[in-house]
Amino acid sequence: MHVQGTHWSSAAAVATGGGAMSAATGNGRADAARTTPLRVDAQRNLEHVLRAAREVFGELGYGAPMEDVARRARVGVGTVYRRFPSKDVLVRRIAEEETARLTEQARTALGQEEEPWSALSRFLRTSVASGAGRLLPPQVLAGAAQGSAGAAGSVGEARVPQQRAQPESGELRLVPGVSAGGADDSGVGVLLEVVGQLVERARTAGELRPDVSVGDVLLVIATAAPSLPDAAQQAAASARLLDILLEGLRSRPA
Repeated sequence: MHVQGTHWSSAAAVATGGGAMSAATGNGRADAARTTPLRVDAQRNLEHVLRAAREVFGELGYGAPMEDVARRARVGVGTVYRRFPSKDVLVRRIAEEETARLTEQARTALGQEEEPWSALSRFLRTSVASGAGRLLPPQVLAGAAQGSAGAAGSVGEARVPQQRAQPESGELRLVPGVSAGGADDSGVGVLLEVVGQLVERARTAGELRPDVSVGDVLLVIATAAPSLPDAAQQAAASARLLDILLEGLRSRPA
């Protein structure tokens, strides 16, 4: 996923509603009466677009076109572009929110679970159940691979599973991990640090295989969150797959 950071600073005010209204003219009270509904509508449209983007990117991957997002949000594509001047800006917004959510889930597990393995497995179960893996930014895995290559051996090119371009195609696409340059700006560095604490605690306790890295843990999140049309089937498949993957992560007596 290529994200152009140069778009973000100019889009931040747009995405939050700042500067969206033109200067008022004429009678102040009349203008206020006219602009208040517009502000409400603009905020509602923004929420619709963000919700639709999470759904569309979660189902089809970050390669899905902006037109699909607009169609799901039931707004014109022009409305989407007024809030997000380019697709890169929208992708970065969703990716940053997902990274922050994963970080919070990892911190919660660290703070509320005393047993190292319980903390790690809780983080994985919570993240997978929330569907986080379907929106995991590719640079998260790329950064994890760079940071853990020395400890876990040759990781090679980081790759993150993406959802099917078409649900009926039966083909699971892989996209190369991208450079994690500028990752700290979007909270990726913080996520890797917190997940690293979970991994290190479990490894030190002898409950995690010594060759398992942070990148491996994040790959589990990405892998164990399939996109299926039926919500019940999706939840059951995710839970079953995660059980299998967790068993693969645990260390075994020699």
